[in-house]
Amino acid sequence: MGPGLIIASIIFTFIIILAVKGFKIVPQSETMVIERLGKYNRTLDSGINIIWPIFEKPRAIQWKYQKTDIDSKKIIVTKETKRIDLREQVYDFPRQNVITKDNVNVEIDALLYFQITDPMKAVYEIVNLPNAIEKLTQTTLRNVLGELELDESLTSRDTINSRLRAILDEATDKWGVKVNRVELQDINPPEDIRNQMEKQMRAERDRRAAILVAEGQKKAQILEAEGIREADINKAEGRKQAAILEAEGAAEARIKVANAEAEAIKAVTDAVAREGDPINYLIAVRYIDTLKQMVSGKDNKVVYLPYEATGILSSIGGIKELLTEKNTPKAG
Repeated sequence: MGPGLIIASIIFTFIIILAVKGFKIVPQSETMVIERLGKYNRTLDSGINIIWPIFEKPRAIQWKYQKTDIDSKKIIVTKETKRIDLREQVYDFPRQNVITKDNVNVEIDALLYFQITDPMKAVYEIVNLPNAIEKLTQTTLRNVLGELELDESLTSRDTINSRLRAILDEATDKWGVKVNRVELQDINPPEDIRNQMEKQMRAERDRRAAILVAEGQKKAQILEAEGIREADINKAEGRKQAAILEAEGAAEARIKVANAEAEAIKAVTDAVAREGDPINYLIAVRYIDTLKQMVSGKDNKVVYLPYEATGILSSIGGIKELLTEKNTPKAG
């Protein structure tokens, strides 16, 4: 093989190597930061891209990945990569201890959802972006929970998440990162605090149960009293109506009896008037009725009882004539 052929082979091989090195295929939702002679040049888009291998090269960054080992334990692996993922990513932070405002040491497990919006800032504005986000999240979490008491931290997760997201989003904006949300997976107080909280919870439930029972008994007594009162009202109303009806019936009966007596007296008067004075007859009848009532009782004793009714009538008639003569004015 001649020298010319060897040189041509070397040149051809060099061209092939340059073509392979300079031919870059970037997947969707990923990108590369290209430096030319050590200076930022451009950010590659998804698809086929061509770079000059000698003068240009992708900038490598440190990134963390979560994997599972043979014991099914989650481990964090850090390695160097030249591709930057533009999708929303989730980072599961290791558990950390945080002291609350009331000096309770709690264990926090948090999740962070973020997305790279500016690859150039993510590469050049911060060293080891994942580690910086982790440390910033941990310190911010300590500051936020340090302002809250234990009860507030357990019941205000949404508030804590919102405050963390706002603080982290503002701090990471200069890094070209958008923090979408922060989630607290778990807040674990010490075991003695958990036991006390459980006792407190049981006492609170017992108190609520006692209150509900007392309120039920109170309502039952109120309903029972209202029922008795309404029953008494109904009974009184019934007695009232019965008395009214009884009085009305008695009045109507007396009216009918009086009317009947009037009719009887009228009939007797008309019959007696044709033969004599009806007044003497009526007085004698009343007198006899009175005597009948006098001797009708069990313990009544009659010392004297007129025998002749004619004598009674004549005496009554004499009294009438005496009264008539006394009331008639004398002439003269």
